[in-house]
Amino acid sequence: MPLLRLPDPYSFELSTERFRAFGTDRANLWHDGALYRVAQGREVRLEAAPGGVWAEPAAGPEIEHLLGAQWDLGAFAEFAAGLGDPVLARAARELAGFRPPLAPDPFEALVTSITAQQVSLHSAFAIRSRLIERYGVPAEHAIAFPTQERIAEVSEDDLFALGFSHRKAEYVVGLARAGLDYEALAELPDDEVKERLTAVRGLGEWSADWYLARHLGRPHAWPAGDLGVRKAVSDLYAVAGGIREFGDRFHPFQNLACNYLLLLHRNP
Repeated sequence: MPLLRLPDPYSFELSTERFRAFGTDRANLWHDGALYRVAQGREVRLEAAPGGVWAEPAAGPEIEHLLGAQWDLGAFAEFAAGLGDPVLARAARELAGFRPPLAPDPFEALVTSITAQQVSLHSAFAIRSRLIERYGVPAEHAIAFPTQERIAEVSEDDLFALGFSHRKAEYVVGLARAGLDYEALAELPDDEVKERLTAVRGLGEWSADWYLARHLGRPHAWPAGDLGVRKAVSDLYAVAGGIREFGDRFHPFQNLACNYLLLLHRNP
């Protein structure tokens, strides 16, 4: 079984926690101690290995992106230790090896953000999984997330039948038909990415921030409008307001700091 090497420290358990914490994710399926995802038309099985992850068949760029191979955790750990912030220092120390996963597909990332608007993540995962089961392409374990072209063909009523609100069904179908150039989007600076995304009906600043954070993996992304982020900062730092400005203290590692604080808050 091919080995995908990741820099030490690396914790497969911590890095895949998100796929177990909020219910079943049929596109990133945790089953029998391994993570399954369909990439480039084939199902890949991922499991813990010394020095990285066993991948069968061999992992390509999409799987490396999913596993957050791009993160410089060494530089982040040094930053957290020297910042003079005991909360972040504790998070970096206790969660050493946590490599936040990234959504490999841009359309999937945005649909996921729409499903999560103003509902719990457990509810969002359930609705998302019904969408995947209905319109995705199944493999042995996981199911490939539905393509933009497939969703562009469905009606809003079709999605309403799966548990989407009428408005969210409108947003998802509209997104599928919007014709966004995701490759061009990835080349733009953060502010321009947000400007392009928020011009699409149903995508606000919250969705754009999470797109920067969990798809593009931009280091300065800080989803200040997210309820989970606000609650984590409030509980861990006793800070009630000014959440966006609060993130400035973590420059240039706002994205990693956000992910570490969220995981620390879920697992105190």
